[in-house]
Amino acid sequence: MTTAPTQPIGGKFKPGIYEKEGILIVVGEEYIERVASALASPTRLKILRYLLEHEADVGDVAKIVNQSKANASAQIRRLEEAGLLKTMYKPGQRGVKKICTTGIKEIRLILAPPQ
Repeated sequence: MTTAPTQPIGGKFKPGIYEKEGILIVVGEEYIERVASALASPTRLKILRYLLEHEADVGDVAKIVNQSKANASAQIRRLEEAGLLKTMYKPGQRGVKKICTTGIKEIRLILAPPQ
């Protein structure tokens, strides 16, 4: 995911996924499909709603969605690939923990960018 420019470049956005001030801007069919696919799962939507209010590690997410850590990790990966959440690593009791956060409150799909 890239950061959205303040203004569209040359009057239009290039295809891609951009984040600016809690808004995810998605331009181009390939990227729209990626984000739409990630949002099509009730489990992933539940994860996003929780992460709007809380930071969580993979174990926390697994408990929230009542799945194994492996399944929760796969759901997190799909959301991260679509630019819907961010992950970082922090020290834990035994090694490092993968921490998930999101600040995305709005998604804009640009179906037909200006030519």
